[in-house]
Amino acid sequence: MAVDAHRYAAADAAGRRDLAVRAAVDQGLIDEDAPLLCLLDTAGIRTSAAALTSTFARALAPGTPVLHAFAVKAAPLVPVLRLLADAGLGCEVASPGELALARAAGVAPERIVLDSPAKTAAELREALALGVAVNADNRQELARLDALVAQAPAATASPIGVRINPQTGAGSIDALSTATATSKFGIALRDPGAREWLVRAYLDRPWLTRLHTHSGSQGVPLALIAEGVRELYALAEEINAAAGRRQVDTLDIGGGLPVNFTSDAATPTYADYADALRSAVPGLFSGAYGLVTEFGRSLTAKHGLVLSRVEYTKTTGGRPIALTHAGVQLATRTVYAPAAWPVRILPYSAKGAPLTGPVVAQDIAGPACFAGDLLAAARELPLLTPGDLVCVPDTGAYAFTAHYGYNSLPRPAVHGFTVSPSGEVRFALARAAQSPSAIVAEAGANTPDALL
Repeated sequence: MAVDAHRYAAADAAGRRDLAVRAAVDQGLIDEDAPLLCLLDTAGIRTSAAALTSTFARALAPGTPVLHAFAVKAAPLVPVLRLLADAGLGCEVASPGELALARAAGVAPERIVLDSPAKTAAELREALALGVAVNADNRQELARLDALVAQAPAATASPIGVRINPQTGAGSIDALSTATATSKFGIALRDPGAREWLVRAYLDRPWLTRLHTHSGSQGVPLALIAEGVRELYALAEEINAAAGRRQVDTLDIGGGLPVNFTSDAATPTYADYADALRSAVPGLFSGAYGLVTEFGRSLTAKHGLVLSRVEYTKTTGGRPIALTHAGVQLATRTVYAPAAWPVRILPYSAKGAPLTGPVVAQDIAGPACFAGDLLAAARELPLLTPGDLVCVPDTGAYAFTAHYGYNSLPRPAVHGFTVSPSGEVRFALARAAQSPSAIVAEAGANTPDALL
């Protein structure tokens, strides 16, 4: 079996990170006046994208149509979407805002997939007019599509499918498990009469040509993801046999590759994922069906980092506490569910060098005004002092890319960075820092007397 490039990327990524931290200090991107910074390793993102595309290219029969659609929710930044498009990926969107971001990034409509459990008629109408692929979530949405397709038959140029819930079970994080017996997503395949209804729904609608499933992401083991895809494949075979033709021609198998947040190693890999699918659903790779994937976290999480100055330190009840500018606004899931979403803390000196020395259990606290705003509790690290830096790696997905506006804390600047063979670090602004005036404008400054 060919070796997945991810296996050899960790050491290079760690080296680039250290160079980027030092360069951020040297170039004045982080200092007393700008104590918070978010960085994206563009080479790392390209490496992940190449690992995904090459893994499936090796696994699939030659000529199999495949679209790798990045889940925009994981990193809703136009420059990130543009970078991934340049690496050959499309976009999976789940709202009008995400669709607008994909289009702003220059992603062609035929490389966009719309998934959402609550699409309005207007959203569906826009998607069909553009030629964006649509996965219907439920029976009522399918009835709505019946009416829209009848009104404008040409709209069927958009590939249309149905999302199923294989009801194969949950992973270790319930909130991210979408194939449970009572999941809000898709049509439940094992409910009484559901399978028969789905087959008939396809036979009655020749314009239904796709099937979609997604069993979840972080915390869902590969075997469980593969089981869901096996159920999808079996249903497609059943529909096509009943139709007497190849009506379902494309399987959207979702994404869900978990991410290792305990070290720099990027595991499991896309090769591991493909092996699990090959074992559970060998027919998937025969070329009989085109494929769509919807990976998000696994493409960008390992390639983002938050860098914050330590503003103050103190000891309370015998516990040292480092007060920083990085907290719930950037790592929302970690703060509200720390057991499910622990993060690593990498300490650096004020000059950007890795900090060493005897370790002490200490809390790493954020700036928000509630007691739970902690990135880490009793974490053993070299004792931090004001002016030192804390780095939070693996935050390139579902973290600083999607800001949480608690306490009206501003969105920090996001810079991409590249490292030359000689070690020179170059930064490119991907998102400017949010100004106080922008916060005020968003909070209704133009209508101050509206409620008087």
